[in-house]
Amino acid sequence: MNATEGVWLSINDYSRYKNVSISTIRRHIKTNILKHKEENGKYFIYVPSTEKVKLREGEEVLRVKLEVELLRTQIRQLREENNELKMLIEIYEKQSIKNQPAELPPELPIIL
Repeated sequence: MNATEGVWLSINDYSRYKNVSISTIRRHIKTNILKHKEENGKYFIYVPSTEKVKLREGEEVLRVKLEVELLRTQIRQLREENNELKMLIEIYEKQSIKNQPAELPPELPIIL
């Protein structure tokens, strides 16, 4: 796993994760203190995977969400790699067809 990989948490999840108020998080988003993105009107805050996740007892849900997000990232990367490999196979197959000698017609009977 690359050090640049991470997860995107909703404002509520990030609030519980960092034990910070939602209003503070929104202020940090406005001032670009936090790396964030907006999807369908909802904000998500980036948490690098290298950051140690220290969860209080009873926050199993957040741990699972973090794990699910990491798995989604890995699945997306694997799909991209798979699509690239499929494309390479198509290219190689087309190239091998072009390099094959032309098929000869069946032998004609020899008439003497």
